Amino acid sequence: MLRIVEEIVLLLLRDEDGRLINVPSWSIDYAIAGGVLMDLAMENRIDTDLKNLVLVDATPLNDSLLDPTLVEIEAGEKNTTRYWVEHVAQNAFAIREEALSRLIAQGILEREEDRFLWVFSSRRYPMIDGRAEQEVKSRIMGLLFSNEIPDPRDVTIICLAEACGIFGELLSKEELDKASGRIEQVRKLDLIGQAMSRAIYDIEVSVAASVQAQIY
Repeated sequence: MLRIVEEIVLLLLRDEDGRLINVPSWSIDYAIAGGVLMDLAMENRIDTDLKNLVLVDATPLNDSLLDPTLVEIEAGEKNTTRYWVEHVAQNAFAIREEALSRLIAQGILEREEDRFLWVFSSRRYPMIDGRAEQEVKSRIMGLLFSNEIPDPRDVTIICLAEACGIFGELLSKEELDKASGRIEQVRKLDLIGQAMSRAIYDIEVSVAASVQAQIY
């Protein structure tokens, strides 16, 4: 099974040309940072309340995407979820490159100059652990337009995608209007996802205010 951060990277790639979707660079960085932190939460290495992120278990996962952040959390002082999203986001480019390299190694993507294209046209990943998995974009779209109960990892992906404005690029305005109630319903299913989303919202409001102040 792919890591959440790997699936976030796949969501960030446009189907038509394999380039990153048109959202602010900081949104991409925060989505990737949130993906790493949610992966650590899923592995019971960290937990969050409405404000703080705490270390639960410092045992390494032997995972190049997650262990560097786990080491930093262990070495650091207790801090807010927002702090750790901003901190991990500073390494987002390196994390994204590592995730892309792993997706290429698994036969999911292929690099073509500055683009990353799907190897297969079907909406499934190749056989991993003896089974094919439905890819993230079709899986999430299916959840947004049905009453199917999502599993916890898909709830977290929806939380991150919504907080970082990814759905605004993946859906038309009409589709987004139709799915907005469902997105809000799903977001309420996961407390950690809510905490991560709230932290990202707060950061993006601060960034937007800073940019606006520089303009004027």
